Amino acid sequence: MAVVHSTRVTRSQLIAALTTGSIALLMIGLQPILLGEMVDTHHASLEGVGVIAMSEIVALGLGIVLGDVLLPVGRLRSVTLFAAALVAGLDVLTARLTGDVSLAAIRATAGLGEGVLMWVTTCVIIRSPTADRLSGIFLTVQTLAQAGVAAMFARAVIPHASWQGGFEVLAMLSLLACALSPRLPATLTPRSHAASKPFAWSVTSAMPLLIAFVQMAALGSLWAYLEPIGRQAGLTAQDAQTAISAVLFMQVAGGVVAAGAVRHVDNTVTLITGAVVLTLISTGILVLPGGHVAVFLTLCAVFGFAWLFLMPFHIGLALRLDPSGSVAVLVPGFQLLGTAFGPLVSSLVVRGEDAGRVPFVTLGFAVSAIVVATAGQLLYRRAGHPPHTFGKSNAH
Repeated sequence: MAVVHSTRVTRSQLIAALTTGSIALLMIGLQPILLGEMVDTHHASLEGVGVIAMSEIVALGLGIVLGDVLLPVGRLRSVTLFAAALVAGLDVLTARLTGDVSLAAIRATAGLGEGVLMWVTTCVIIRSPTADRLSGIFLTVQTLAQAGVAAMFARAVIPHASWQGGFEVLAMLSLLACALSPRLPATLTPRSHAASKPFAWSVTSAMPLLIAFVQMAALGSLWAYLEPIGRQAGLTAQDAQTAISAVLFMQVAGGVVAAGAVRHVDNTVTLITGAVVLTLISTGILVLPGGHVAVFLTLCAVFGFAWLFLMPFHIGLALRLDPSGSVAVLVPGFQLLGTAFGPLVSSLVVRGEDAGRVPFVTLGFAVSAIVVATAGQLLYRRAGHPPHTFGKSNAH
């Protein structure tokens, strides 16, 4: 998708669009709680959780792409109404299913609908004259929404209605997007053809996408299995679910700090440092003896902060290497794919109810991110560019 400056939308239309996107991404933040409860009640296997998580996230990314290719921006309201109703119906159906294959199939279908809702939000954001700032606001708002709903699920919904009740509540929230559809812009002008100039790819220009993919794979590999890993560390079921909501709140803190720092801190140094932090977190979980709940919760808090703190720097690095935005517009897609790929790889090392090997996967991806970022800087130097300009901030 290309970024352009186009028609202005009203504040109420912006709020409706950002809320719609936040609803579309709720399930990503709720996966550890809902999927973990599925495993505990034997409606899904621990090995299948990674596939279920991956199928929905990949389908969500595909829904965004297909929406951009196939759907008209002149019918955002009707598209939103249909997609939100579809997702709500699939959420209700999910609550009545059991088994890895059927759950993965239905969540993948729901992911397509969620992707279309996210496409609607993206259409509004990229046509804003302050698209970069607005995308940062959305990143924080949607994470705050995930954290609030996760806390409600952990304390009120799951204890009384289990995971089935959680999906029924999700269905009601999806219907809220239906109610918001009349407040969206009636139409948006097509993006300017001039914004889509041919772009010459190189290994260096692709580095931000690879870094984003590997780092998000590291984060996603641990996130999908955080509840069973927490249980093995000595947390009760409710404590593990509360830890997940705490991670989401720390993501908000990371996003707020990153919004102020991304234009003033070296992108590459920050991303390498973040990868080092992820290696320390995964190592800490691996060597932590059972029963050290406070230490585990601290590692979870740092994990959550690092997650949203690093994401804007992926885009910052892409914009530094390609000011036209041809690389940057692909970063969110690669972030989603990485978030989905991580749980898939983790599922390969899970044995029965034992998720103890999952941090090894996180460690591997984190080390890979360090290698890729360092290699990118070396390639940039060999291309004849000053070494300090590869990942420096985008401040003017």
